[in-house]
Amino acid sequence: MQVTTIGLDIAKRVFQAHGVDEAGRAVLRRKLQRVEVLTFFRGLPPCLVGIEACGTAHHWAREIRALGHEIRLMPASYVKPYVKRGKTDAADAEAICEAVTRPTMRFVPVKTPEQQAVLMLHRTRDLLVRQRTMLVNALRGHMAEFGVIAPQGISRVTDLLAVLLGEDEAVLPMLARQALRGLAAELESLGERIEATEAAILTWHKGNETSRRLATIPGIGPITASALVASLPDPTRFRSARHLAAWIGLVPRQNSSGGKERQGGISKQGDRTLRRLLVLGAVAVIRHARTRSAAEAGWLKRLLERRPAKLAAVAQANKTARIVWALLTRGGTYRAPTMPQPAPA
Repeated sequence: MQVTTIGLDIAKRVFQAHGVDEAGRAVLRRKLQRVEVLTFFRGLPPCLVGIEACGTAHHWAREIRALGHEIRLMPASYVKPYVKRGKTDAADAEAICEAVTRPTMRFVPVKTPEQQAVLMLHRTRDLLVRQRTMLVNALRGHMAEFGVIAPQGISRVTDLLAVLLGEDEAVLPMLARQALRGLAAELESLGERIEATEAAILTWHKGNETSRRLATIPGIGPITASALVASLPDPTRFRSARHLAAWIGLVPRQNSSGGKERQGGISKQGDRTLRRLLVLGAVAVIRHARTRSAAEAGWLKRLLERRPAKLAAVAQANKTARIVWALLTRGGTYRAPTMPQPAPA
């Protein structure tokens, strides 16, 4: 038995392996416990191993690669069409084994522990920000029942806290004040943890040369730059800048048939966190462009005259993604386009 390709369906405790030989004949079907995985691959000759890019996939890819095997990670949505029928671990492993050998298959680069750690900081920050938003909404809703209203914005929550920390029972009964002070204390604790997480991201950003170069692009700050560097370990896998923008989901969705081209909204494929950060940065660029003349703002100012601001924000985010690809693949920092000089009389 000479196994050349293995499809490994990973899980929390029970793993399923499906192996084929050079002729594509199935020569291995085996269920593995978690503690048996590395021992199993240590006893095999070097071969191609395919894994779905899901939870813990990067960890197992690094461990199995260290044993001398070639590892390829694939998006789960690209493996699903190769499942013949039913949903079992054995069928999934067979589909992975089939998909990994396709010449047109797209693969996911294996991330390093440092890149995963940086992304974990970003995921933690996003979770804490969502929890803070939930607390703020709850605080606003409860205090609105007593006629206490504050303007929009996270910075104006201090107006509600000032009323909450007061002692006027005519405005807020003592029982309600006692209940909401717990929310206020949790809100303060979340704010401190968010600041600590952002400080850790900023420290990593300052120590990474690539992240600092990306931060020179308008609309990209330390948060977005560090997320881009950690999410794109190998930008050369994208053949062009447009392919990177398409991977992030900032290009029109195609629904064409019969020679008729139909384009809809953006596809929203890829990493939604990167897409959200780029669009938010584009909104800041648009806000700055509105204060400049048409000659200084260039195409963005002209686009705002013809299209809605949200559509222009997506277009600017697409352009930013293309600039990111250029800087990652060619090096250097962002250089603002020079304004054409008027011809001499």
